[in-house]
Amino acid sequence: MSSAIKYLFFFLISFSYAQLPEGFVYVKQVVPDLDVDLRYYSNNNFIGKPVKGYETDKLILTVEAANALKKIQKELQDMNLCLLVFDGYRPQQAVNHFIDWAKDLNDTVNKHAFYPNVDKRNLFKEEYIATRSGHSKGSTVDLTIIDGNTGEPLDMGSSFDFFGEVSWVNYNNITEKQKANRMLLQQVMLKYGFRNYPKEWWHFTLRNEPFPKTYFDFPVQ
Repeated sequence: MSSAIKYLFFFLISFSYAQLPEGFVYVKQVVPDLDVDLRYYSNNNFIGKPVKGYETDKLILTVEAANALKKIQKELQDMNLCLLVFDGYRPQQAVNHFIDWAKDLNDTVNKHAFYPNVDKRNLFKEEYIATRSGHSKGSTVDLTIIDGNTGEPLDMGSSFDFFGEVSWVNYNNITEKQKANRMLLQQVMLKYGFRNYPKEWWHFTLRNEPFPKTYFDFPVQ
């Protein structure tokens, strides 16, 4: 490949991505084979429609978090498994959308799927919705593990973003296989520097994250 063609190739790759703040990266540029399903860019979430600030399905994280995911993906692939990421960087405007939605008690379109046993008026009190999110700092991810052959998610005992005790990491009333799957996810994420939020088996934040006190609001585009 000539130098001119190489230059054009890399130019086209770069052109397909928007300019990010320093310290952030499109994760596919670091982990090209990563499976991504940004739920807040779709209708498949607790709100039931795309969330403000999600203008594309491109996963964004800090460089440090993306590099850590690359190592995790490699270890899982050695077991014929892969990561599937549901969310990464989340702009503050998306968090504000959650807040406005939670205040509208008449909007319960996806209650049956995501919070059947929680009264919507209690979402703030029970800490399912908050005014700030660690995702907005760029080093928090929501993810699971999938089978490398079928692409099917491992059974974790509850679905992503299900509001209830069944989603707590140490919830006991699930099968031994579901517990083992959760433990595998916990172990591999911890090994490469992430810590878990105990009430959400899918939620992890990079230790020593580069922007621990900064909540960003640039859109996902």
